[in-house]
Amino acid sequence: MDTRKHIHEEEFSVSPEEMFELLIKPSAICGWWGASRAIVLPEPNGIWCAAWGLDQDNPDYISSSRISVCEPPNRLFLADTKYFSKDGKLPFEATITAEFIVTETNTGCTLKVVQDGFPNDSVADDFYNACETGWKNTFEGIRNYLSG
Repeated sequence: MDTRKHIHEEEFSVSPEEMFELLIKPSAICGWWGASRAIVLPEPNGIWCAAWGLDQDNPDYISSSRISVCEPPNRLFLADTKYFSKDGKLPFEATITAEFIVTETNTGCTLKVVQDGFPNDSVADDFYNACETGWKNTFEGIRNYLSG
């Protein structure tokens, strides 16, 4: 299947260890991603899951993945990603992955995310575009979380 991906990368003035911790600590994920709750078992074949919405028993959105690679403080690879929305299912089938790569710099670190597996079909355009905006907002959320 012909697919497309997002790549977003920014530099932060924190150590790679601090950045990696932010990616796997549930309270931090809630802080920078605006999730209502998160569950992470940070190990190979572990889980990475976040939910949004006020009702614990009936969330508005859920994003869950299997942690395929967990190499602190440099790499986290999420596979077998599943999305749930009260608005309904995605209008396409896809195997979407997200890879977080943390690289040390002279002033802190660079965080790079590669989200791959979006069908190169117009039926996936809205979700693809929403994810592109979402990564920009996510990185802004990380900056705000770190400055707070």
